[in-house]
Amino acid sequence: MAAIFIQTLPFFMVIALGYGAGRSGFFGPEATAWLTRFVFYFALSAMLLRFSANLSLREIFDPAFVLAYLCGSGVVYLLVTATSLMRGIPAEEAAIEAQCAVVGNVGFLGIPMLAALMGEPAIAAVMMVLAVDLIVFGALIVIVITGTRDGRMRPAVLGSVGLGLVRNPMIVSIVLGLAWSGLRLPLPGPVNEFLIILGGAATPGALFAIGASLAGKSAERPYVAGWLSACKLIAHPAAVAVAALLVFDVAPYSAAVMIAAASLPVAGNVYMLAQHYGVAPQRVSTSILISTMMAALTVSLVIGWVQHIY
Repeated sequence: MAAIFIQTLPFFMVIALGYGAGRSGFFGPEATAWLTRFVFYFALSAMLLRFSANLSLREIFDPAFVLAYLCGSGVVYLLVTATSLMRGIPAEEAAIEAQCAVVGNVGFLGIPMLAALMGEPAIAAVMMVLAVDLIVFGALIVIVITGTRDGRMRPAVLGSVGLGLVRNPMIVSIVLGLAWSGLRLPLPGPVNEFLIILGGAATPGALFAIGASLAGKSAERPYVAGWLSACKLIAHPAAVAVAALLVFDVAPYSAAVMIAAASLPVAGNVYMLAQHYGVAPQRVSTSILISTMMAALTVSLVIGWVQHIY
């Protein structure tokens, strides 16, 4: 287990470096925003495009995998929602808290880290987790919040959700890569090298951006954030493990990657949604901060355990 911790430590050291740069003011909010934009639209998209262009849809899409991840995540989502409503908070806040418990930092942290620690074949499973998070849970939170506020579901909301998915560069990169793969054509040499160079910036850039963005996070309701962090880092991978290994019989390696992806800390895009809709952004901010700090230990423990599965 100590060896796994040592392997994961450099990733969190880069996050800590970004955090220090942000806290010191050397790397301000504007610089962080531009770095995040570069990683999101260019570096990470290049990495996803290259990987998906060398995979087939059959290699990525596995119905048992999707059902296992959805069911495991759904159990935790319902648990947190029920607990939140029992505390007497509004439904839209309960939805945001549930989002914290099931949507991890798969894009910026999971893709580069799990590919490095579990091998490039892990990318296929990680992309499936990312797609479910973006398409299912990303759409669900928008529908719940807008439906709660309006008292009914307007067709325009579904159109807005669809447009958001079409504009997401990670989704676009995966679709374009799979489309190219479907043509059964190899990537031209210069294009492949271009994607390798650009995608190479995704890992350090994403990790540094995570840390720098955490520097601007402030704390609110740390006990609630601690509960949500525990749900995300412990309950979520545990529920997914039960679904993948005992209910849906997912292939061992894919199940291991899925469980590792489920153990990642709360995603930054949950904060962006909370900020956009004005629903408990500081609570989400604190959850991201606490879960990312705890993840340096918990993710190592989970990855060390799942390596015994395959």
